[in-house]
Amino acid sequence: MTQPASFASARKVLLWSGISAVCAWVLVPIYLVALGAFGGRSGVYRWPKNILPTDISFEPFILFLKTQGVATAFLNSLGAAVITVVLSLLLGAPAGYALARYTFVGKDSYRLFVLLTRAFPLAILALPLTVTFIRVGLYDTVLGVGLVHTVLALPFAALVTQGVFLGVPRKLEEAAWVFGCSRVQAFFRVVAPLALPGVVATAVFAFVISWNEVFAASVLTVNNRTLTAYLLTVLSESPLHYRFAGGLMLILPSVVFIFAVRRYLFAIWGISSK
Repeated sequence: MTQPASFASARKVLLWSGISAVCAWVLVPIYLVALGAFGGRSGVYRWPKNILPTDISFEPFILFLKTQGVATAFLNSLGAAVITVVLSLLLGAPAGYALARYTFVGKDSYRLFVLLTRAFPLAILALPLTVTFIRVGLYDTVLGVGLVHTVLALPFAALVTQGVFLGVPRKLEEAAWVFGCSRVQAFFRVVAPLALPGVVATAVFAFVISWNEVFAASVLTVNNRTLTAYLLTVLSESPLHYRFAGGLMLILPSVVFIFAVRRYLFAIWGISSK
């Protein structure tokens, strides 16, 4: 039974209206931050805002980049994010595969407890973590911050990859066993390529968590602070257009990273629908 042309047209209009609303919700704030970063002092306080940028000045952004400590903080954030992504995938993906493929006692309770670890307030652990990190030599290090961020990202990494592996038909893996592949070979030759988009999405999620986290980075570092923790102290008394420049600096790496792996993120819909 075919749908009426009017119904199909209305459905298409509704779909594109929703897509436009989501794009506006995400892109308009970024655009306004960019206007404030490149518009200078006059551009920040101008009202109403110009839809098209005028009197663009890169001076505030360049001066912000030249601020002492910004480049080091940027590299610290990048290093902590890389550590978080690598450890989250190395630990979370096997856990997600085990949850998707194996049945064991307490499986549902285990998934619940994994998720509940994110509900535990990080502020309560601030003092014990600080003392422990000082004793083991991880205080004020990028590695220490990366380990804490891994703890924050790992529960979701395990649960997200579980859903990804559930989307890969088990019959394909069993067929590989029949044709002579071991369990490990079947995973890397059959399951891993099909699950790659979902794994990349998990990596993006872990990267964003680490890049935007500020509390643990502020408590566990003094000299080697991440960019979010550094800007929290440096920009508190800065002019507004410099704050916009700092905000844009925080947004751009996540946007660039997501844009670089966009084809994997789009491909995940093909897995989830199977």
